[in-house]
Amino acid sequence: MNKYYFINKFDTNIIDKQDKQTTIIYRNYNLKTIDQDLILKIKKHCRRNKFKFYLSNHIKLAIKLDLDGAYIPSFNKSTNHLAFSLKKKFNIIGSAHSVKQIRTKETQNVNSIFISSIFKKNKNYLGINKFKLISNLTKKKVVALGGISKENIKKLSLLKSNEFAGISFFE
Repeated sequence: MNKYYFINKFDTNIIDKQDKQTTIIYRNYNLKTIDQDLILKIKKHCRRNKFKFYLSNHIKLAIKLDLDGAYIPSFNKSTNHLAFSLKKKFNIIGSAHSVKQIRTKETQNVNSIFISSIFKKNKNYLGINKFKLISNLTKKKVVALGGISKENIKKLSLLKSNEFAGISFFE
């Protein structure tokens, strides 16, 4: 089962506890400037430990730094990256909370769409049934996002997705 772990800071102790099917996504939206040295440090650590490493919301920089891919958050509606030349193994993934956002991600030509929130009861809460309905509206690979824990992970077998993403599950 593929897993995607969102990190806001570089903590080798937590990253090293993950299995090799975990992709690390760095998404520090709190910083005003991008610390390329930190991104390269994370990349080096991930490559050494055989983790895939994606950068959130900065596709051009992810391409420049030769990362494994990029993550486009739901609020990013840009299609500028479609003009970039990508390596064959470079993946673009994105998140969506509604049918409209799913259509936007399809237009952005993402490889996978993270749909949230499946379990976390926030403003984007879907639950299993709505998640299944919405995920059937796209032919893209779907990844469950939001509130996944050790207690409810078995419920993912009810979905057409065998992948999930989160933060708290991994910490």
